[in-house]
Order: sequence, then C-alpha cells, then structure tokens
Amino acid sequence: MTAFTATVTVRLKHGVLDPEAETTQRALERLGFELEDLRSADQFEVDLDAADADAAAERADEMAERLLANPTIHDYEVTVEER
Repeated sequence: MTAFTATVTVRLKHGVLDPEAETTQRALERLGFELEDLRSADQFEVDLDAADADAAAERADEMAERLLANPTIHDYEVTVEER
C-alpha cells in the first residue's frame, strides 16, 4: 500500500445561487477589484492508503458521491498525489 492525499474540490453547479460568492464578489468590487464572476468552493484533503493512484482516486470519488457533494447541486473534481 502507498500513502496518497486525495483532494476533492466541491463547487455549486452553474445556475445554482451562491450567496457566499455573491457577497464576497460585491466586497471585492467595493475594494476596487474588477471581476467577471466569483464562485465559492469547499476543498477536502483526504489522506489514505491505496494500492495505486487510480484506487485512491476511486475511493475519493466514492466519498464525494456518497457524502461530500450533492450531485443535484454540486460539481466536484478529485486529484490525487502520492504522499
């Protein structure tokens, strides 16, 4: 078994209201920053042991599907790096 860190980034799908991002965008614009759009995201880092990177990604994907993301309103992506 090899030690991996899987990073799962969860974002609201386009078209789903994101009040946190809207508030932050307005605040940044008041500070003089010009933005086209801003989206918030949650990021989870999971340390796990797996046979290889594909197996680690598969386990992290299952975690995202079952708990970390709601597929109705969220998109997510998984990246894996050896620890």
